[in-house]
Amino acid sequence: MKAEQINNLFKEAIKLYHVSDHVDSPMPDIQSKSQFEQLLFHKNWIDTVQWHLEDLIRDPKIAPETIVALKRRIDASNQHRTDKVEEIDEYLYKSIEGVTLNPNARLNSETPAWLLDRMSILQLKIYHFQEQLNRSEIDENHKISVTTKLSILLIQEQDLAQSYDELIEDLEAGKKYMKLYKQMKMYNDPNLNPVLYKKND
Repeated sequence: MKAEQINNLFKEAIKLYHVSDHVDSPMPDIQSKSQFEQLLFHKNWIDTVQWHLEDLIRDPKIAPETIVALKRRIDASNQHRTDKVEEIDEYLYKSIEGVTLNPNARLNSETPAWLLDRMSILQLKIYHFQEQLNRSEIDENHKISVTTKLSILLIQEQDLAQSYDELIEDLEAGKKYMKLYKQMKMYNDPNLNPVLYKKND
C-alpha cells in the first residue's frame, strides 16, 4: 500500500471513531479488509482512543481517583500501541525476506511501522485542528493560529508520506534493510519495574 492509501485508512478509522466519540466504543468490524489493512486500522483506533484518554485526564475538574484509573489505562494503551507497531513491522519484515541486498545497502534506523506510527498520530492532529476551525465561538486570532499550524501539519503529511513510500521502495529494492528491535519497555513488566517487583518481595 502506498502512503496515500494508508493515510486514507487512518482517516476512515478516525471518522468512524467520532461517530460515537467515546473511549469505550467498540472498534468496528474490519474483517472485510486485508490483513495489513486490519493491522493499520487497529493501530490507528488504539491511537485515537488514547488521544481522547489524554484529553480526559487533563480535565481540571477531574477527580483524583479518576486520574489514577485513566493513567493506568493510558499505560496499558501505550503498551498495546507498541505491540501493534511491532506486529506491523514483523508483517513488513516478512514481506521483504526474499529481497537480495545490494552490497552497499544501508540500515535504516527508523523501521517502517514507527514511521507509520508518526503518520497515524499526524492524521489525528490534522483531524482535530480542522475540527477547531468549525468551532462557532472562536475569534479571528484563534482561527489564524489554527490555520497556520494546520498548514504546517499538511506539509508534514506530504513529507512523511513521501518518506514512507521511498523507504518501502528502498527496502524492496535491497538498497536499505531493517532490523526488528523490541522496545523493551520496563514500566508494565512486574519483573523489571522495581515498584512492582519490590512490592512482591
